[in-house]
Amino acid sequence: MSVLRSLLYYPVFYIGSIFLVSASVAAVPLGSERLRKVVRAWSRWHRWCVVHVLGIKVVIEGSRPEGPVLYAIKHESLFEAIDMPAFLASPAVFAKQELFKIPGWGHSALQYGSIPVARDEGARTLRQMITKARERIAEGRPLVIFPEGTRVVHGTSPELQSGFAGLYKLLGLQVVPVAVNSGPLYHRLWKRSGRITYRIGEPIPPGLPREEIEARVVAAINALN
Repeated sequence: MSVLRSLLYYPVFYIGSIFLVSASVAAVPLGSERLRKVVRAWSRWHRWCVVHVLGIKVVIEGSRPEGPVLYAIKHESLFEAIDMPAFLASPAVFAKQELFKIPGWGHSALQYGSIPVARDEGARTLRQMITKARERIAEGRPLVIFPEGTRVVHGTSPELQSGFAGLYKLLGLQVVPVAVNSGPLYHRLWKRSGRITYRIGEPIPPGLPREEIEARVVAAINALN
């Protein structure tokens, strides 16, 4: 059954995505509000396919603070990356710079407000990230970071990337840690039905020492391991 569901999921989701990503490119000249609606529609389309085609139930435990906070989210598969505009209201996501080179999608993502991360380019890049992040904060939008830096295997808890502590210190926002257990179901060729859970931790105040904020985030985002 998993194979049959996956064989149906891939063409249904990706054919729909062709139209919605094309619509996002067309929406760029029409203003940010129209673009955000198209991006959210694409994310909701993905969520619909996950639930109704793959047979995965998406469960959210805890409350989602609104406005400019920094969400630190476990990253086990592409599920949560695509799902963010459905999970949160117009989130500005820190994403690898390489993703912004994808034709069409990359330009739309920049215009939407996603923030490129170039890990190997030092302090100058960090300053640019902070500038863009503050612009998104001024718009009242939540920020999203995957602090482990890349997708990780379910059950593992690697150290956080050093850039997370820098952003936390310089932005002065409370952090909302979120555990996600999408890996066993979604991060595979033949996806499985079951339940993916978002477990939202208690907000962590700004201004903590690096060791404390990292320890608290690591514990919270790995609560579903």
